[in-house]
Amino acid sequence: MAAYMRIPKTCRRFLNAKYFSSAIGVRAQLAFSSTTGNPEFTSKRVRSMFTEFFRDRHRHKLVPSSPVRPRGDPSLLFVNAGMNQFKPLLLGAADPRSEMAHYRRVANSQKCVRAGGKHNDLDDVGRDVYHHTFFEMLGNWSFGDYFKEEACSMAWELLTQEYGVPADRLYVSYFSGNAAAGLPADLETREIWLSLGVPPGRVLPFGMGENFWEMGETGPCGPCTEIHYDHEGGRDAAHLVNRDSPEVVEIWNLVFMQYNSVTLALQVTLALEADGGLRALPRLSVDTGMGLERLVTVLQGQRSNYHTDLFTPLLSAIHQRSRCGEYGGRTGRADEGSVDMAYRVLADHVRTLCICIADGVYPGMSGAELVLRRILRRAVRFSTEVLQAPPGALASLVPTVTQILGEAYPELHRERQRITDIINDNEAQFLCSLKQGRRVIDRTLQKMGGANMFPGSVAWALHRNLGFPLDLIGLMLEEKGVAMDSEAVDRLAAEEEKLRTQVQGPDRESCTELDLHSLSELQGAGIPHTDDSPKYRYSLGEDGRYVFPPCWARVQALYCSQALVPEVGEGQRCGVVLDQTCFYSEQGGQTHDRGYFLREGLQDVLFPVEAVQQVGGYVVHQVTTGDTLKIGDTVQLFVDEAHRLACMVKHTATHILNFSLRRVLGEGVEQQGSHVTPDRLRFDFSVRGSLSVKQLQEVEQVVQDVIAQNEDVFIQELPLALAKRIHGLRTVNEVYLDPVRVVSVGIPVPDLLTSPSDRPTSVELCCGTHLLRTGEIRDLVIVAERSLLKGVSRVLALTGDEAREAREAGHALVQEVESLSAQQPSASSTLPTAHRLSKDVGLLSDAVDNTPMPQWQRKELQQRLKTMQRAANTAIRKLETSEAAVQALALLEKHGSKAVVVDTVEAESISVVMKVVNQYSERAPGSKVMFLAHLPSGRVLCACQVPKASSTLSASDWALAVCTHLGGKAGGSAIVAKGVGTTHDITEALRWAEEFANPTVRPNTSSAPTQD
Repeated sequence: MAAYMRIPKTCRRFLNAKYFSSAIGVRAQLAFSSTTGNPEFTSKRVRSMFTEFFRDRHRHKLVPSSPVRPRGDPSLLFVNAGMNQFKPLLLGAADPRSEMAHYRRVANSQKCVRAGGKHNDLDDVGRDVYHHTFFEMLGNWSFGDYFKEEACSMAWELLTQEYGVPADRLYVSYFSGNAAAGLPADLETREIWLSLGVPPGRVLPFGMGENFWEMGETGPCGPCTEIHYDHEGGRDAAHLVNRDSPEVVEIWNLVFMQYNSVTLALQVTLALEADGGLRALPRLSVDTGMGLERLVTVLQGQRSNYHTDLFTPLLSAIHQRSRCGEYGGRTGRADEGSVDMAYRVLADHVRTLCICIADGVYPGMSGAELVLRRILRRAVRFSTEVLQAPPGALASLVPTVTQILGEAYPELHRERQRITDIINDNEAQFLCSLKQGRRVIDRTLQKMGGANMFPGSVAWALHRNLGFPLDLIGLMLEEKGVAMDSEAVDRLAAEEEKLRTQVQGPDRESCTELDLHSLSELQGAGIPHTDDSPKYRYSLGEDGRYVFPPCWARVQALYCSQALVPEVGEGQRCGVVLDQTCFYSEQGGQTHDRGYFLREGLQDVLFPVEAVQQVGGYVVHQVTTGDTLKIGDTVQLFVDEAHRLACMVKHTATHILNFSLRRVLGEGVEQQGSHVTPDRLRFDFSVRGSLSVKQLQEVEQVVQDVIAQNEDVFIQELPLALAKRIHGLRTVNEVYLDPVRVVSVGIPVPDLLTSPSDRPTSVELCCGTHLLRTGEIRDLVIVAERSLLKGVSRVLALTGDEAREAREAGHALVQEVESLSAQQPSASSTLPTAHRLSKDVGLLSDAVDNTPMPQWQRKELQQRLKTMQRAANTAIRKLETSEAAVQALALLEKHGSKAVVVDTVEAESISVVMKVVNQYSERAPGSKVMFLAHLPSGRVLCACQVPKASSTLSASDWALAVCTHLGGKAGGSAIVAKGVGTTHDITEALRWAEEFANPTVRPNTSSAPTQD
């Protein structure tokens, strides 16, 4: 167990509640009033007092809030707790060169979103006065420094001395243990609280659900202790703790990370180390979290978070835009018409929207983006339907949010216009769907009569097709006294998920990734981190070829089947940790190297390296062994040079593409993500709308200019603080090591610092591998561009030979389109040639859609082909109408106005047959008409029409009977119908069709089809 610092007894005595009245009680009572709070406790002051307390009095390092989009953590939709950004440190996976790896005690105020996933408060927001989708988590952490006693003491000091919260309003809980899981009660924490003067009746035990914290299904976990506040006071409220009472609320949670869970269900598994359930962590940590909103509510003497200065300006702004009375703070049945609920929903949701969009999460169709879309649509519905606010009201609240939170989070000021635009665009889109959805709900309720269970199929259709959040549908129905059939909705959702999800094989990489305990073993054994600097030791030879020298290394560790082993045999998959490597591990958007190594003394056996990852400073090579390999062996490493060079080309091209997009679209363009493989590059960026043909051409031209100039690519390591002073430097939402690598195109890095140039160029922080001259890219073509979600686009690009081939393919398709366009006038003169032209246009359109070619060229050709297709379709309709008229007149001369007319026509499409029938019926309205077109293949096209006054024959029955007789199918109305079948005896088919229309001689419809 790690050692931790103890507070001297004199200090603990000072903190004891017995001394509150004499030592600090006077200041505490002056600072805090249970009825009105302290007007000086603004939310800004409460936040700053917290951070200053831990920084100045207890030597904590202040770290900024991470963005709400988790960095490299696919298990989370949003950052939902202060500890999220420290997960690499807690898991032992922090890069030892990073600043984070040296954290010991830190504090901050973290932006958190709890909507979707395990922690989801979205459905509760608005119903009560304390749940939120966005909130701020005040927290302090210890990583192997202090532990339980110091954490409790500091929390008690801050609350009772600095904030002046009366101690007699506070209750604390601790973990009571779990015998089934083999977990003892946390009596140490209980004794600490008692020593701080908390009465025994206010130190309360609770079980796993309340006082044992887990990061996830696996990972660090441990007991926690919570501090609860009684709004009422002057009583014993112990029975209300952890009972979801609005009168007694949790304000601070202190988690003591002691264990690592390696099972998927800790609470139903015997958590003994022998079982692999719980294992002691190699380093003890503290993770505390206190919601700013609840704390401000306490300090401002309120019962509702919405009556604090974090929300009252928003509620006033909402009132100015609504057609309802002022916010009254009512809940439940007292909130008539759900007006106050709507106030709370808007105030909460607009904060979440502003924070998320400022951090680069935009409303979209999947993951966190889909959740944000739900939040926006929920807000729009309450705004327009309950508060009767005009369109645009939601976005008009953005300046108020910025005023409240902008000092703490300056990105709100920078992104204010983007936030406004995205909210307005999405609101306008949803308002159309909202009207349509409301009509669907109203019509369905009418059909239901007095039933009170809304069909799940209709609810799912609203969700699936119109984008209605399911919780919003439930709320709309609840207001009408109807329940949604949730079981049916869940069943339909499960069916869709089953269809969408494909069965995946086992994760081949998981068996070779170092876990927390293996990392701890390596560190405990003094195994040095892998030196991967040789990956940058490549050069450009005199012959213009890159040289990637191999390097010698020693095997430091072998990882197989989730355990460190001294030796592996032939054919085993394992992770190999070396003392140094020239292989690039996957990071910074660039894929990992491939290659092989040779074991010294066994030069004819290859050990293929399939993937390379870096975990906690150790580079793990995923290898299938060609022979025995053991710790201490010496190996020689060879990277796949073609693979590496292709990645270098794409990575440098990505930097230039980023630069080009900003040159053409403006400096507001921000990188949202990228991925580099040997085959292509992918780049995501913020932009309004799709790129035009002209913009795509201009972006490519800027890239071509940089390539043609064959600029030098300069790379240099700098201290992070110094690098950030470079004018025009582009960074992304990543945690950078210090020092950082600066990659500059065309201008030496020292010159960027000493004599900043007005010449625009590409300058980025990047750990990837790059070309040394831009000319080696040779060419770049953007082959695809699409909108990922509102405000974010993705482009795919090819380089080198692949780019040249794409240009050649585009040129060839241009020629084909030109050729087809030249044929259009003559091809439109007859029906067969017009049909052939339409088919050729369709085939060429498929080729243009699916062939790698310049995207600007694709867009041009797609537009031309659409125009050609419309022209061909117009010509076909005119020719068909003309040809139908000729045949109808000829048939009219032959049959006149007979009661039943059945005959053949010359046609290759059902539309011509239908037109002949229609024109004949116009001239002989009293006739029952059916015409068949017999194609050379034996296929029969059938169309018929009967007078509206006919009571003896339905057109759909007639067509169905005839086509079924011919082994086909048909459909239509009682007046007009059509279908298809097959026969080689058209005369027999005509006779059968005519007899069916004559009820006195109607044939047996159950006879076998005549097809031969």
